[in-house]
Amino acid sequence: MRAIREELGGPDVRPDRSQPFLIRTHRPGDMGWIVHRHGVLYSEEFGWDERFEALVAGVVSQFIKKLDPARERCWIAERDGEIVGSIFCVAKNKTTAQLRLLLVEPSARGLGIGSRLVDEVIRFARQAGYKRLELWTQRNLTSARKIYKAAGFAIEGTEGHEYFGVALQAENWGMELK
Repeated sequence: MRAIREELGGPDVRPDRSQPFLIRTHRPGDMGWIVHRHGVLYSEEFGWDERFEALVAGVVSQFIKKLDPARERCWIAERDGEIVGSIFCVAKNKTTAQLRLLLVEPSARGLGIGSRLVDEVIRFARQAGYKRLELWTQRNLTSARKIYKAAGFAIEGTEGHEYFGVALQAENWGMELK
């Protein structure tokens, strides 16, 4: 809608903060949405190619095939009956979990959904008995990086790559869970 209004010369549209959102666990059909929306949004917003979509498809495939519900979870954010975000907590090993695939739809950004999803992962990881939580992100994902920093994550390493068809600076972040 924002793009249409901008194209037509209308005012910038901000998300309606009065409309609540809910967070739920995944159900059939959600994984296809996650792969599709990651592929589309990251291509449109950052110019990433289909190799990123393939990476996301691999993550969700492994999640479903090896799911241990006591130690792994996917959350879906919904607003007005529409999916507007997602995130995963997956086991890396017995003591370390990984936060994966945070996504918030452009129409729902600025509502606190990303922070709430990250908080869900942290809370779940603690309850599941993990001692550490890690994530892998890219330097150009500034909004996500702000959320991670505010939640207590810190950058632990960086590396340049071109995995998704463009030059990127990857960052490994981590936090100890208490």
